Amino acid sequence: MKTPYVPHIFGEEVERKLTSRLGWLTAGVASSIPWPSLDVCVVYAGDEYFLRGTKNGDNTSPPCITIACKDGGVDDAIAKIYRFTSILSWFEGGYVDVSGYIWGSHPILYGGRTVYSSMGIAGDKSFNCNHMPIVEQENVRKALAFWREGERLDEIHDSYAFLSFYKVIESQFSNGKKKAEWITAHIDKLTDRAAIRVAELRAAGTDVSRHLFDSGRCAVAHASLDGEIVDPDIPEDRRRLSADLVIMKELARIFIRDELRVLDSRSLYRERDRLEPWASLLSQEVLESLKNGGAPDQVSALTGHIVSIGLWPDGPIPGLERMTMHTVAVESGVVKIVLINDRKTILLVFFLDYRSGRIHTNLEDGGLLNGESKPTENDVKAYATFFYKVFSNGIAELTCGENEPVDCEVVIPVNMMMTMSAEQAIADAVERFRNENAATNDPRPQAS
Repeated sequence: MKTPYVPHIFGEEVERKLTSRLGWLTAGVASSIPWPSLDVCVVYAGDEYFLRGTKNGDNTSPPCITIACKDGGVDDAIAKIYRFTSILSWFEGGYVDVSGYIWGSHPILYGGRTVYSSMGIAGDKSFNCNHMPIVEQENVRKALAFWREGERLDEIHDSYAFLSFYKVIESQFSNGKKKAEWITAHIDKLTDRAAIRVAELRAAGTDVSRHLFDSGRCAVAHASLDGEIVDPDIPEDRRRLSADLVIMKELARIFIRDELRVLDSRSLYRERDRLEPWASLLSQEVLESLKNGGAPDQVSALTGHIVSIGLWPDGPIPGLERMTMHTVAVESGVVKIVLINDRKTILLVFFLDYRSGRIHTNLEDGGLLNGESKPTENDVKAYATFFYKVFSNGIAELTCGENEPVDCEVVIPVNMMMTMSAEQAIADAVERFRNENAATNDPRPQAS
């Protein structure tokens, strides 16, 4: 499943986009995921989704999503938002569910019926669904739609939440026998609360797979005078469904995760090869050697490539847009590279770990260089921006040619801490340079 780079746009550019055309659809959503405090535009699968921030001047706004929509195209637009919220719910480990929508010539906020949300609030630029999987298969789309529905109903209406999670699996089989066989085969893979509930049912002599179908799925979906149902007025029925819900939810999660192979943000962090965008820079043979922990001489092919260094989500750092890459060493699948600007006044060091598919920033060995050219104020500001933003847990991104950006691991300082904001530290570095430069250029005799 594709997990491409997902641009996130914040600030004035978002407002410019929202005022650049007429025709918008806004969907109000109930959400349990941290929602952005300010508007953010997420470019996902070829469309721009505007997650409207909860801060609207001095007022608090409900979460909603806006998408461009021509008059007459409402069904297509809201269908895109449904699909977007399905994968976003799974990816972020919560729910984002559409409660209603409005169309207008301007991107107005949703003002329909009040919806329940249990969201936290993300910072001004902290909302991040980068590399969220692209859902192209129809069966995967359906499974995620039922998952989103189940997550929204969980702890609100246990019976219908159970049915939604059951449909995650049921929707993937045309043969009821094979569906039952899959459920039976995976019950023993459950852990924690789900495993405890399975043990309780088995201790009572219950066939768990059959129980989930007869006393769960069918009892919720159907009602007859003499048949088994979940009676909303009988506390025992409600308690039984609530206790069984954890089993059904975990089975649905396992199916999406293991059978459909849809990554969420946590599994994406563990599994994604950050260096994949640079695969074309080396031969397949060299790549395989590095991934196997080798030290091939041919990594020198990386030398000479031009790299732009930026910070997510703001893009390139002024002054670091054209850095030349040089390979310094290779050992056990790890390549040490240095990036140097054209004037050879800034040097930055990185480690490309092909064994784990990650890239690490080495702040200790980088810095400003005094050679044929002397660092300028712009050089000082560029380097200080990189250093202090990364030191403050910012995500450095390296872009080579037309390839997607390669994101570095977050730096976790050890026995070090910032005593001021990154912005203040950058300003202080520039001010020190100005003062030192002024003293050096002062023609008056210096005190001894």
